[in-house]
Amino acid sequence: MIPDLFNIENKVVIITGGLGQLGRQFTRGLVLYGANVIILDILPSNNNYYLHLTDELGSSHLDYYQVDITNKESIDIVSKNIIRKWDCPSGLINTAAIDAPPNASLENAGPLELYSEAAWDKMLEVNVKGTFLCCQIFGSEMAKKNRGSIINISSIYGMVSPDQRIYQYRRKKGEQFYKPVAYSVSKSAIYNLTRYLATYWGEQNVRVNTITFGGVFNNQDKEFLQEYCIRVPLGRMASENEYTGAIVFLLSDASSYMTGSNMIIDGGWTAW
Repeated sequence: MIPDLFNIENKVVIITGGLGQLGRQFTRGLVLYGANVIILDILPSNNNYYLHLTDELGSSHLDYYQVDITNKESIDIVSKNIIRKWDCPSGLINTAAIDAPPNASLENAGPLELYSEAAWDKMLEVNVKGTFLCCQIFGSEMAKKNRGSIINISSIYGMVSPDQRIYQYRRKKGEQFYKPVAYSVSKSAIYNLTRYLATYWGEQNVRVNTITFGGVFNNQDKEFLQEYCIRVPLGRMASENEYTGAIVFLLSDASSYMTGSNMIIDGGWTAW
């Protein structure tokens, strides 16, 4: 019999930011592959996103905890509850992050010269500190069990600078929108956090890898899509379901000798 290297059945997998666009998609994919998925998010448990997921997937392989990932005490309490109910997690996907939305204020997405200290602090706190705290608490438990896989989610804008020309069409309309510097800095920090943890926990068989994503289609306006897609060799943004395979791979035994790596899935954006 050929072994199923990609089998993740009954694995306990935590997804931070699990109610975001990609978090929900990862949840669907992993539950369909037989994993037990624990969603962590800042929204209350009676939110519509989670209710829709339970209607769609059932509740036997799904659980939810409201948590602020920037608060260590909050994560620690949730960790104890998860271990008591589900056992030590074998997977952690750090999806939770914030970005500047299209309607962001000048202080959050304006010119660098006007970028606020508060916006910088908030984005670094969630995107870097939050990821670190979740790795620290859940990764420590994995290390005690001598097994586990942590996946940190980064962005092409952590590898290369955002091409601000994409947003020139908005500036021509008088909308001073720039991809914020703190987003790039925070996503770049993920790479060395991953490398540090991969070497630190290597002897405990806890693997830590990064996935770098390109843009994901989410009903963006036509002008933005046109400007973005001409810069992608494949000529389009990703569909939200196109990243799930990489997640399954990194959680499974198919990637058992892979740690400290960065898997780039960006349609070729960083190839030129």
